[in-house]
Amino acid sequence: MNKSILFSALLGLFSQGIYAQYDPTQQWNGKIGKTLPESQPYKAEPIVKATKGAPNVVWILLDDVGFGAISSFGGLIQTPTFDSLANNGLRYTNFHTTAICSPTRASLITGRNQHSAHMGLFPETALNYPGYDARIPFEKATIAEVLRENGYSTYALGKWHITPVKEATQAGPFNRWPTGRGFDKYYGFLYGETDQFHPQLVEGTTPVETDNGTHLNTLLADKAIKYITDQKSTSPDKPFFLYLATGAGHAPHQVEKAWIDKYKGKFDQGWDKYREQVLANQKKLGIVPQNVVLPPHNPGIKSWDSLSVDEKKLFTRFFEVYAGFISQTDYEIGRIVKHLKKLNQLDNTLIVLVVGDNGASKEGTFGGVINGLGEYFEGNKDNSGPKYDERIKNLLKSYDKIGTEYSSPNYPLGWAQATNTPFRYWKQDANSEGGTRNPLIIFYPKNIKDKGGIRDQYTHVNSIWPTTVELAGAKVPTVINGYVQEPAEGISLGYTIDNPKAPSRHTIQYFEISGTRSIYKDGWKAGTLHKPGTPFDKDIWELYNLNEDYNERIDLAAKNPEKLKELQDIFDSEARKYNVYPLKDGLSTSFGAGQSAYEGQSTVVLYPGVAQIFGASGPSLTARPFSITADVEITDKTNEGALLAVGSRFEGFSFFVKEGKLQVAHNHNSKVTYLVSDRSVPTGKVSLRFDFNFIQPKAQGESVGKEILYINNQKVAEKDITPIHAYIFAYDEGLDVGRDQLTPVADIYKSPFKFTGKLNNITINYPQNNREAQEKSGE
Repeated sequence: MNKSILFSALLGLFSQGIYAQYDPTQQWNGKIGKTLPESQPYKAEPIVKATKGAPNVVWILLDDVGFGAISSFGGLIQTPTFDSLANNGLRYTNFHTTAICSPTRASLITGRNQHSAHMGLFPETALNYPGYDARIPFEKATIAEVLRENGYSTYALGKWHITPVKEATQAGPFNRWPTGRGFDKYYGFLYGETDQFHPQLVEGTTPVETDNGTHLNTLLADKAIKYITDQKSTSPDKPFFLYLATGAGHAPHQVEKAWIDKYKGKFDQGWDKYREQVLANQKKLGIVPQNVVLPPHNPGIKSWDSLSVDEKKLFTRFFEVYAGFISQTDYEIGRIVKHLKKLNQLDNTLIVLVVGDNGASKEGTFGGVINGLGEYFEGNKDNSGPKYDERIKNLLKSYDKIGTEYSSPNYPLGWAQATNTPFRYWKQDANSEGGTRNPLIIFYPKNIKDKGGIRDQYTHVNSIWPTTVELAGAKVPTVINGYVQEPAEGISLGYTIDNPKAPSRHTIQYFEISGTRSIYKDGWKAGTLHKPGTPFDKDIWELYNLNEDYNERIDLAAKNPEKLKELQDIFDSEARKYNVYPLKDGLSTSFGAGQSAYEGQSTVVLYPGVAQIFGASGPSLTARPFSITADVEITDKTNEGALLAVGSRFEGFSFFVKEGKLQVAHNHNSKVTYLVSDRSVPTGKVSLRFDFNFIQPKAQGESVGKEILYINNQKVAEKDITPIHAYIFAYDEGLDVGRDQLTPVADIYKSPFKFTGKLNNITINYPQNNREAQEKSGE
């Protein structure tokens, strides 16, 4: 760095009296004699102190909740805690996210645009370009880093999903984990989703090994209350910042039965009547203009009345579960709010509640899913026909499981459309208000006089950071951790607190996810829904005047090509400014590819006792040849247990010994198949091996290879590799050595199924990855 620039920055820092992460030994101005009576002490005061009366700050971010879900915004899901916060605070009705989770989270905590924060998509889809490498710059401080430098205690709880995948292991580095980005403490899950009853958690940077089946929302609320209690018991005058990012309402939609039963029969009228009732509620609340009408169904969504009896029964159950999940989330957050009131802290607490990191999820497909991401990635694009009818029949067989720990569900697309009322489209669709418009509630009794007020100024998730800085009376250091800071890109909402009619200051905002993109300026909006695999220059743009057309019903592109061209040029300018280019085509095709921390290693050695490794960070076992060898000692014929397991009861792979036999289990959508040795594992020192001789087929229907078990280099079992089982990938649960920790991959054992013999190590070998080598390795 240029020395003059650094000197100027430091000079500016010192002139503000703010020292970023900087607490040097101060000049001692006492007197030292030979004895205490001859000496005079001098007490050095901490350099960083919170401003007297500075508020506590609580950020709450929900996941996958659309604009028309919660009762505070006209929805039919009862959320009394959120209602109370809204009725005593402010509702923001023109607030926008980025259309998907990681970009929203990066924008939220840095106050910058998603690509400017290097989070154009997911950490799992990182590319080596500034907008997409998932490495949030230290020159763009998080809100926790700023508030900590203003004398705050800082805590993060729940979903993170912005650490590079290669760094999400126990080898670190940990500087892009929550505790490396300004948080004193962290308790939660690092990636996009986790089982609600058996979550894969870390505390600080250490994986949590215990699992007692307590619901994640309860665990998070308990931990939040503990953090607050500890802090206020020891430093009552010191403010805290608490960032709570729930797993709700992202899939899997799992919750205790009592919460599901609260909604039994409440949605029998279906999603069309739901939309009508919610729109009426929104007009009554003043959330939307009185002239708003519902748009047509999104493509592929059938009218409720046209559904079969079976479809109605099944789809209603999915939404009863989701509603119960959201209401339980509201209840657990309510426990935190009540605790703040009990401690006499609530009146001086700024609560920012962002209801969803994007619009309602479209990952449930047309018929819903019960086995998680595996079902979603399969496609399931049919909304009618024999394949669809068969799916509905199979899903109905699991009706009573939906919402329990034995399911990993997400609701059908019809409910996603309904909970996005009154907008079109849904999550991932960065061109639409349905993908990017979310409820925002700001509660701050000390400062908000217009209780229950509504604000319709245009704003974006990057504005929460500067809003918090302003309302907390904080100062942003020029240098943090030695990094000269770049300015925030969001615009504070402080100007709206006392002035409901203030004109919007946020007048331009771009959006982009997987090539789908849009641009907003002064009430006009242009956007295009990109179809993966097609040229970007063939995308068809639409144009809307949101000042007159609230929910994008009337496309003006043909009538006003000059305005469209003006907005397209602005998008191009913003895209170049904020690292949006090059555009990325597709969402899931590269998910996790090349992100493993073991990428490039021909041999991987794993030892028992290693903490569970996040799936995408672990050794890749997907559509490639490999060999797993377990070096064990069988001390007794009854020895059994998992040697290596990847995944969960919904999707995964397990290499294990049971009833004396060496076995492999493949689990796909809760359907488990086995390969079992034809003889028993002998006692003594033994080499147990599994070869996965995968061959990339040249034509559809061609064999994809053989999988073989060996005991002491003698073949003991063999079968063909099916195309489905060629993809060994786990997300909600990771990779275990010497156990299968949270939920069992195989349905013939129970977790944690620890290996009871002596496991010395597991070795994974990757042969040369070309077709000839693969063919030679097969038998």
